[in-house]
Amino acid sequence: MILYTIKCEDGHEFDSWFESAKAFDRLRDSGLVTCSVCGSLRVEKAIMAPKVMAPKSPSSPPADKCRQPLSAPASSFEQKVRDLRKFVETHAENVGTRFAEEARAIHDGDAPERSIYGKAQPDEARSLAEDGIPVLPLPWSRERVN
Repeated sequence: MILYTIKCEDGHEFDSWFESAKAFDRLRDSGLVTCSVCGSLRVEKAIMAPKVMAPKSPSSPPADKCRQPLSAPASSFEQKVRDLRKFVETHAENVGTRFAEEARAIHDGDAPERSIYGKAQPDEARSLAEDGIPVLPLPWSRERVN
């Protein structure tokens, strides 16, 4: 396993583990590596310096006390995205792949007005926006497949 710092075209950086350098290239080329902040598919390995550990002194805390769990937010921005996701998932209905159909029905008055979220193809979202139906991509909406 190898840990890379990944950087997207907008300059966001995040760390991720990969089986090998070839595995990173294969996953990135397949569109499976995206920016954890903005979702961009245009990501590259950032220039990294090797991490050299200094010898432990008797007063140093154990290494496991210094590490943050991978599940913890890496930044305040990431925490805000997590909070937003929790809010949306608590207060809106997930309509899945019926998002475009439901959003249009709500807009046209054929369905009850409510907050919804789900999945839409780019052309469906574009059509909704062109018709004046407010839609917004969510920063966690891209599926990741392991």
